[in-house]
Parts: sequence; structure tokens; C-alpha cells
Amino acid sequence: MSRFAPLRSIVSAGCVAALLSVANGALAPEAFAAADQNVARGPSGLPLPRFVSLKSGRVNSRVGPGVTYAVDWLYMKAGLPMEIIQEYDNWRKVRDSDGAEGWINQSLLSGKRTAIAAPWQRGKDARIALRSEPSETASTVAILEPGVIGAIKTCNGNWCEMTFSGHTGWVTQTQVWGAYPGETIKD
Repeated sequence: MSRFAPLRSIVSAGCVAALLSVANGALAPEAFAAADQNVARGPSGLPLPRFVSLKSGRVNSRVGPGVTYAVDWLYMKAGLPMEIIQEYDNWRKVRDSDGAEGWINQSLLSGKRTAIAAPWQRGKDARIALRSEPSETASTVAILEPGVIGAIKTCNGNWCEMTFSGHTGWVTQTQVWGAYPGETIKD
């Protein structure tokens, strides 16, 4: 069994069908509201799962949703992407890129989107190209080592424009953990 949980798209099949039907003129715009109801939502009203990042450089991840639960992990990197998979009151159950899960208070999480370049390639002789344009033939701006964290500016469903240590460019969306396959993100 892999250490990494499978990534799930936040776009439901019903929503895709509604988009195709509207494109063909078969449905009125009201159909989007019905299709959007297929997206799982937490008590906050926000979609589940979804990506966020850590606000602070010291964040406790607990075994349960409350300060009386034991600390399981201590994260030491602000901006680390996390996937929210469950909500309870002010607590969010999160999963990191290694598949570890725990509960973090929502006040320590940010909606700012970040991603990790190919964390599944850490320790291997792999390099990821950061390109000047969203194309495999575009010039290379920088070569990324697996595991580096960058800020997401935008994603078009296939490519994400990101900034890594002052270098901005495009990386294929399948090479990052922090954006779902096919997800669009606007800055």
C-alpha cells in the first residue's frame, strides 16, 4: 500500500456533466447549482477535501479535535500545504504530503495555496522543470528538487504558475502536491 492517499478531484461528475450540457445549450445556468450540490461540504460550508497551508512555523497536529488530545506531530514550516479532509467545530482534520493525518485548529491554517514539487520523488535523482510558459517546449526557468515548497499563483487544470525561492514559472499540475488534478485556481 502506498504512503500517499489518492488525490481526489473536487469537481464532481455531476458538475462536469452540467458544464457539458450548458456548453451544448441543453441546460440553463440554474443547473450549476444542482450539480454543485454533489460536492461534499463540511460544516463550514467549504468543500471537502480542500487544500490550505500552515500559517505558523510551529503547529501542533493532535490525535483528536481539541487541546486535551495528545500532540502527534509538530510541524515546523510555515506555508506547508495541508489537505483538509474533515471538520469538527474549530478543528480541521488534515493530511500532509506523506499521508500523516491529525487535527489542527483552524486559526493556524491559511487559505493561501502552496504546493510541494513531487514529494513522492524525494531521495531519488529526479528534477522538475519550472518553465517560462505552460508548455513542455517552453524554456526552463529553474530546475526544482523534489520536496521544495512554492506559492501557487494560478492553475489552469494542467499547469500551475508558481513561485519557488524567487523564481516564478509554470510546472505541470501532476508534478505538485497541493492542487488537485484538473483543478483551476485563480489569484
